[in-house]
Amino acid sequence: MSKKKIFISAVVLTLLAALVYLQIRTWQRFDWQKFWAVTKETSFAYLLLGTALIYIDYVLRALRWKILLRPVCQARTSQLVAPTLIGFTGLALLGRPGEFIRPYLIARRQGLSMSSQAAVWTVERIFDSGAFALMTSVNILIAGAQLKTLPGFVHAPKAFLEFQISGAVLLVGVATVALFAYLVKKNPERIADFMGRIPGRISEHAGQAVSHRVQAFGKGLNTIQDLKSFFQLCGLSLAIWLIIGFSYLAVIHAYQLHRHAAEMSFSNVLLLTAASVVGGVLQLPVVGGGSQLATIGVLHGVFAFSPELSTSCGMMLWLVTFMSVIPAGLSLTHREHVSLTRLEEESEAETMEGKALEARK
Repeated sequence: MSKKKIFISAVVLTLLAALVYLQIRTWQRFDWQKFWAVTKETSFAYLLLGTALIYIDYVLRALRWKILLRPVCQARTSQLVAPTLIGFTGLALLGRPGEFIRPYLIARRQGLSMSSQAAVWTVERIFDSGAFALMTSVNILIAGAQLKTLPGFVHAPKAFLEFQISGAVLLVGVATVALFAYLVKKNPERIADFMGRIPGRISEHAGQAVSHRVQAFGKGLNTIQDLKSFFQLCGLSLAIWLIIGFSYLAVIHAYQLHRHAAEMSFSNVLLLTAASVVGGVLQLPVVGGGSQLATIGVLHGVFAFSPELSTSCGMMLWLVTFMSVIPAGLSLTHREHVSLTRLEEESEAETMEGKALEARK
């Protein structure tokens, strides 16, 4: 192992230790013996089910990308599964810098430009965000009566009211973004010109930058071929997030010997998924960070899991839903004789070159 890899591994382990220490330090008592006992009692069958659901999600993501490729080529879903697994492995091991490995691999294999696949990636993120926000807000509004009875909200009714308001805001936000996307898709140049005027009054450079971004956003929306494709993308995006929710439910029910875990409902799990996703915005290479801490905090503070059960369950959710792709991804990189770090460097270089070309136009 090179000195660079040894140094990176040391930093990663230090960060992970620090995150766990900071979380445990907030509790007055933490029994490590109980933590290991709780972890050993998990049902392997439920953990396997949760992992299988996540792998089904990767296939659905490949299918969704295939639909987004329709305007430029007729790719097969089977051709996109390997790049998807390798891409998410890069994301798990390298953090955000590995985000563009997947579009880079797809662009290279389908003979397309990196900029076109970066646009596909952007549209995919829009559908992901919309589906997640819609699912979360509807769950908060419909299952409000049940969620209100959770231990953490019973003792803090004001917090639940704020939570309901956030659900309504999310729903309005989804509708606003959908309307904006429709207007940009219909007339990108006009909307880009209008959006650029507002900051342009303060700074001409800022106005041009906003206008350029809106036009690029409009070009990205051209990856949606027709209305049929749009509804297929919406359905797949919702299915992807619902399956993630069921995967969370399977992992939590793996702790079926503990009453709080065994009684978790699907609406409760969707709440937990939302906390994990929001926390995941703060993502560190390998260790993750924000996602685990948010999950552990909600399990303990809202669902009244013990510190040991919260920590074990939070880490297990991270392993199953985020890190379980690594064995398959590394196996594929070995079979295809590619390097994740080299792919990350090449994808970043291609992305920067694409941005430079767009800026010169």
